[in-house]
Amino acid sequence: MINNLRDQIPALKNKYYFNYGGQGPLPKSSLDAIVKTWEIIQDLGPFTNNMWPFIYKEILTTKRIIAQKLGVNSKNVAFTENISSGMILPFWGIKVKEGEELLISDCEHPGVVAASREFCRRNKLTFKIFPIQKIKNLNDENIILEILKNLNSKTKILIISHILWNFGYKIPLKEISIELKNNREDSYLLVDGAQTFGHINIEKEVFYSDLYSITSHKWACGPEGLGAIYVSDRFIHETDPTIIGWKSLKKEQGIYEPSDNLFHDDARKFEIATSCIPLLAGLRNSLDLLDKDCHEKEKNKNIKRLSGKLWDELNQSKGVELVLEKKYLNGIVSFNIENIKDKDKFVKELGGKKIWIRVLEDPKWFRACVHQMTTEAEIDLLAREIKNLT
Repeated sequence: MINNLRDQIPALKNKYYFNYGGQGPLPKSSLDAIVKTWEIIQDLGPFTNNMWPFIYKEILTTKRIIAQKLGVNSKNVAFTENISSGMILPFWGIKVKEGEELLISDCEHPGVVAASREFCRRNKLTFKIFPIQKIKNLNDENIILEILKNLNSKTKILIISHILWNFGYKIPLKEISIELKNNREDSYLLVDGAQTFGHINIEKEVFYSDLYSITSHKWACGPEGLGAIYVSDRFIHETDPTIIGWKSLKKEQGIYEPSDNLFHDDARKFEIATSCIPLLAGLRNSLDLLDKDCHEKEKNKNIKRLSGKLWDELNQSKGVELVLEKKYLNGIVSFNIENIKDKDKFVKELGGKKIWIRVLEDPKWFRACVHQMTTEAEIDLLAREIKNLT
């Protein structure tokens, strides 16, 4: 770590934190940037002519940074509030026919699963699940084989996470995209990027999807209430926004006149209305700190090394069962402890020692997240306390 980022994050000064996949801690300077932006807007006047150029600059600057990290054009980036709104609201605008199929993995977030089920119910689609969760020796080939088993001429939508939130396994988007399009050209690949943005380099993979949703508040250590989506040109042109507001529109004048061309021709089509502009400054500051703290290659190397260290130490602990047989080292290590029935109580006991991991609900096991700020001493402490409590 170049600039000792840990010292700039209050939440890391009084605890041992392993919950980056749930919510990343906000650096003090990012909070300051948010407050400063609020003060600037209030000084300019929140609804004056002087305020709009400042807000437009904030929006365009942040979109350019996000687009660069996603490896896409900024015209294909829209702001959202979180992963759920980014994943769910746009895909409800896909034009489907009764009897077509939505295919989803069994390792997706409950909110996305529930929304997919409801989408299928309302549109009379078949809701299909392909299994990943029970593949002990998980690898790209096995995943692709499971998908191929479930693809057919009716498959219209495939939904999957880029990094599985309950395993930490990174999905091969390019290969899946190729198989999906070979099966049916007009199908859509929708990707949950909750566990990637701010965590791993994804700039050469996002464009294989039709929709890719990210959030500020996890691995990027930005503020909650801010996310973004990448949408392909095809997605922009072929789908309709499901919630419409003034931000969706090319212009507000003449809105009472009939028109077939109301919406923006880019990703702004999926934005809705007034949002919290100061959050943009907080995210930019956090991303800048992460970049300055650790170069991309060094960051990936450190996360893999520390994840591997945690995996090895837990693997040597009696009674601890690692969910996957191999080390995949994407910053997420999931495990079970056979003799612990009340997992929530166990997490609270660790919390009493200022060590914070989480319990996943489906399936019911533990998850620890390792970021670039994590230290070897923290890994040793976590492994030791787990051993002491089991």
